[in-house]
Amino acid sequence: MKRKKPDPARPYIRAFYERNRLRFLGTAALYILEIPAMLVVSWVLGEVIDAVAALDAARLVRLLWAAVGVAVFIGVQETLYYRALSGWLGRALRQYKSYAFQRLAEKSISAFTRESTGRYLSVLTSDVTVIGSDYLQNLFELIVLPLDFAATLVFLLTYSPALTGAAVALCVLPLLGVTIFSPELARREKALSDRSEAFVGRIKDLLSGFAVIKSFKAEPEAGRIFDGEDRTLEQARSRRLRWRGAMQGIGGSLSVIMQFGMFFIGAYLALRGSVTAGTVLIFTNLSNSLVQPVQQIPQLLAQRKAGRGLITKLAAVTEENASRTGEPIEPALHDAIELTDVSFAYEPGQPVLRDVSLRLEAGKKYALVGASGSGKSTLLNLLMGACDGYEGSVTLDGRELRGVDPGSLYDLESLIGQSVFLFDDTVRKNITMFRDFPDEAVDGAVERAGLAALLAQRGEDYRCGENGAGLSGGERQRVSIARALLRGTPVLLLDEATAALDNQTACAVTEAILDLEGLTRLVVTHRLDPVLLERYDEIFVLKNGAIAERGSFRDLMERKGYFYSLYTVAA
Repeated sequence: MKRKKPDPARPYIRAFYERNRLRFLGTAALYILEIPAMLVVSWVLGEVIDAVAALDAARLVRLLWAAVGVAVFIGVQETLYYRALSGWLGRALRQYKSYAFQRLAEKSISAFTRESTGRYLSVLTSDVTVIGSDYLQNLFELIVLPLDFAATLVFLLTYSPALTGAAVALCVLPLLGVTIFSPELARREKALSDRSEAFVGRIKDLLSGFAVIKSFKAEPEAGRIFDGEDRTLEQARSRRLRWRGAMQGIGGSLSVIMQFGMFFIGAYLALRGSVTAGTVLIFTNLSNSLVQPVQQIPQLLAQRKAGRGLITKLAAVTEENASRTGEPIEPALHDAIELTDVSFAYEPGQPVLRDVSLRLEAGKKYALVGASGSGKSTLLNLLMGACDGYEGSVTLDGRELRGVDPGSLYDLESLIGQSVFLFDDTVRKNITMFRDFPDEAVDGAVERAGLAALLAQRGEDYRCGENGAGLSGGERQRVSIARALLRGTPVLLLDEATAALDNQTACAVTEAILDLEGLTRLVVTHRLDPVLLERYDEIFVLKNGAIAERGSFRDLMERKGYFYSLYTVAA
């Protein structure tokens, strides 16, 4: 027997109810109380008509007090229900988004480099709104509508079985309209979600490149791109709305036909003396309680199916390019990191690294130099596990990188890249990455990164702005260096980390990094300063993705090969 594949949406659905079941049950119970209240309303209306027909004033007064009582009850019930609903729904969506973010955070660096963040923005914003209304809130309707139908049916049977049978037969009419339209509604809901995702991704892209757009005076072209994406999104929204409107219009028309049919059948029975005028009013008033379940349940199920499709979509987004699993390693390098005959290509047939072999011994300092495009950044990203599919072998103390748990890899290595991302928060929180560190540890990292003057001038609570807009390029880079130094991982990889700094500061920061005891450092640099280069245990020279030369600074200069040419040009 074939084993059933686990439903990827199940964990996300469980997140709605985790530590939230009592709220759910309480909300459902409060909503169910509406059923007897509405039955009493219809009963009072019918009794009023019969009391008027019988000229029974005393009975009318009693019914007035009953009407006041049920009105107060409904007011309290509605208030409590919506209060409970807001509490349950808010917690459900918070837990859903929290779980989704946790799953996204489990992805590897390589996954995020291959994917558009617009997809994540869509599934965590607009899709969540739809899920809240069409999947979660609808659940209470699906609970109450069948109960309302059953309670109304029993209530009406006590008045007239014949008229009740006619009412049930007339319920078939609204069902026909809903059945025709429901499957298409789910498809159009999914299409709208996909277009919303594309729209969010395009907006993010345009806003991220705003400076480039302005400098190249490409505002009209950017506007046309925006308008095109927006037009496509609104067309999808309109198609969904038109289809839902047609579904509701036809269903509403058939519901009116049902009500008129019930009213005229009731009038005919009243003329024959089988029922009273009040009974006809009760049946007409409660016709919605019979037609709504028939009309709305298929529609609600279609909406829930569309909502579940959005949950499944989020599950697929988090599973796609998921972080590989592996064995954890201790956060220490005892022997060496070794690359043996490593080749890598982003596109087939276009290798970026070619048969690279090198050894980084624990506690030593290495420089990686080469012309632009020689593969230096790719090599560092590969060491951080961000480049899958390489050929050859990369080992950490003899353990193949492919089999290492990414989480423990990040405990071993830190990368300071060329592009720096800062959160719109304080300088201190950007350095500590929102974690708690002793003040002396933070102060030490700040001092070594050359940030002491900035903090003395602006304070550690100075907000950096969106992606560090309130800081200069050099200040942002120093924050990223302090961030890595504070972590204190045994292996430190630097990819042109001082490129945004002036020469004096860059030399001071590099000196501080080279002075660190016990760390293994691999530094990609274009600053060929002889004083600094002489401090490295070995220099690797990349040319067209391959190791062209290696050795100490003095050895490479004496050979007068490719490195000597790079050094001469830089000088």
